[in-house]
Amino acid sequence: MAIISIAREIASLGEETAQELARITGYSLIDKDYIEQKLNAIGIDADKRERYDEKNPGFWASLSQHRDDYLHYLKTTILDAAQGNNCILMGRGAYAILRGTPNMLAIKLTAPLAVRLERVKKAFGCDNKQALQIIEQSDHDRAGFHKYFFSTNWMDSREYDLTINTGTTDPHHAAVAIAALLDVLIDKEKEELGIQKIADLSLAQAVVTEIVYVRKVPVHFLEATVEKGSVILHGVANSQAAIDNAIAATHGVSGVQNVESAIQLVQEFTVMP
Repeated sequence: MAIISIAREIASLGEETAQELARITGYSLIDKDYIEQKLNAIGIDADKRERYDEKNPGFWASLSQHRDDYLHYLKTTILDAAQGNNCILMGRGAYAILRGTPNMLAIKLTAPLAVRLERVKKAFGCDNKQALQIIEQSDHDRAGFHKYFFSTNWMDSREYDLTINTGTTDPHHAAVAIAALLDVLIDKEKEELGIQKIADLSLAQAVVTEIVYVRKVPVHFLEATVEKGSVILHGVANSQAAIDNAIAATHGVSGVQNVESAIQLVQEFTVMP
């Protein structure tokens, strides 16, 4: 099992390359439509998605509970897709969500500005000035999205295993190059380690879902770390009862073997609604 994450600039032939790669490898393509359908099914509708999807949220949007809901269920959707499947993950910070997963190949698609301008002008039927505005806004939004939600520099080539210039490489040959690198870098050992890593990340996500969204235990800034069924809870609570309820909720999640709490008890702690 292997995972390919693709980050791309606007007008870098990202969708075309991903579709060709899916055809060559037989991997499932997890694209914008797939993710939107999953998010919509759990109540993250188009209006809520529009505030956060691959963009840096504004001040008031950043304070909203919808922000936390969007990020939580985006992570859940990405992890569900990655668990047990060979898949190609398009954008949405997938490489950051799965950072450190041994069986993931992280790809960045780019192209020279002049090439992107011509592609945008053709796609949108606009002039050079409008095309430049579209590109600059898209780059700003995507960089802001990754920095805000994942504290990562989307433009840093060191985040990726391979960066491809689609100004000189068409989607077919880009896909062939990615598939060849996959065969070289992802061996059986990395596949097994990756399966365990994704299982740990998925269990951690299930724990947070149970505590925050199912049982609605008031633990703020909750995070869970997992290693082979052993869970450590992190966060802030203003009562011991909340901590005890979080621990009890965690024990009820399938796959959890033992639980340790690192939740801080802070009296009179309040959070903006």
